[in-house]
Amino acid sequence: MAPVPISISEARTRVLLCARPLGREIVAVDQALDRVLAQDVCPAADVPPFPSSAMDGYALKAGAAGRPLLVVGESRAGAPFAGELRSGEAIRISTGAAVPWDAEAVIRQEDVDAEEHVIVTKVGLATGANIRRAGEDMPAGAVVLAAGMPVRAPELGVAVAAGVAELLVARRPTVAVICTGDELRAPGEPLGPGQIHNSNAPMLVALASHSGAIALPAQRLADDRAATEASLVVALERADVVVVSGGVSVGPHDHVKAALADLDVRERFWRVALQPGGPTWFGERDGRLVFGLPGNPVSAFVTFSLFARPALAALQGAQAEPALDSEAQLGVAVARDRTRERALRVRLERHSGATLAVPNGPQGSHILTSLAGADALALIPPGEGELAAGTTIMLEHLPR
Repeated sequence: MAPVPISISEARTRVLLCARPLGREIVAVDQALDRVLAQDVCPAADVPPFPSSAMDGYALKAGAAGRPLLVVGESRAGAPFAGELRSGEAIRISTGAAVPWDAEAVIRQEDVDAEEHVIVTKVGLATGANIRRAGEDMPAGAVVLAAGMPVRAPELGVAVAAGVAELLVARRPTVAVICTGDELRAPGEPLGPGQIHNSNAPMLVALASHSGAIALPAQRLADDRAATEASLVVALERADVVVVSGGVSVGPHDHVKAALADLDVRERFWRVALQPGGPTWFGERDGRLVFGLPGNPVSAFVTFSLFARPALAALQGAQAEPALDSEAQLGVAVARDRTRERALRVRLERHSGATLAVPNGPQGSHILTSLAGADALALIPPGEGELAAGTTIMLEHLPR
């Protein structure tokens, strides 16, 4: 008898219970893009390390408008003014240059009347005006990047500004993608009767890479029990995560589940109350995770996004990424499935201040183009009839 399908939430919980963070390694900061931090980053010194000017102008004492001041020197980036600033004096200063210790403010160059060696202030200035304080951006010892954060371009800039040359990051999981099916052919290969191109291979490899993993070249397998088991043996030796598309159902040519059982991969669930993607399998052996995804390309994409992608993040110790919009309003009424949660491929549009989720074309599980340009999966709870337009629904954002 077939098992009772479990909910998306329960399936994800079971996946994440098995996804323990991998090891850590040190990489040069310029090699850390898209890695996940395994340690907080704290600057050893204040950033900026000295009070600096917020604009081009003149450093001077605080005071009223209308003061004539003698210009006695200059401070520019990398060449600070080394003298003493007295009352009645000013120094020319560039944006980012060090403010002399005895200056109290910076006046913008457009707020003075300037002659050869004298300026006259046109505005009054309070102490601290237009001065960036030492440590204003990053105080020494403060946590400026937290463990679990993904390292994107801004984080690289912060790390370097904090004085870091190397970062401790999580090890990237290795993913093996296996696509099963006698009917599959390589991209561009001429098709015979009953054959289709293997769109799952590049799609799943791309999804794994986009999730921070090292994706091995995808393998294509015929519907053969011995070949399936032999391929799985190699994949389980080489990879932290094995993703198999196709062959996990109960037909006479579906060999994946039986092969995994013979290889002592423990089943954690099979079948999710989800459309598309119900016949999804998940198991683990000695910390290695195995996902058996449906062969249908839309179902494979949806189930990878819902289950494999969070696992890859957890293996890297990543913080859960908050979505910009975790919910939206349905732009149109949609049919509900009586027993399963539907994952609609949707575009997100803004109308009258609200975020609307609009189906991205026909929603049949065989319509691969419904994913092209989609922003998210809109999760439609099970039930009778339709869910009305304007109903608030939860979103699972998709990689773009």
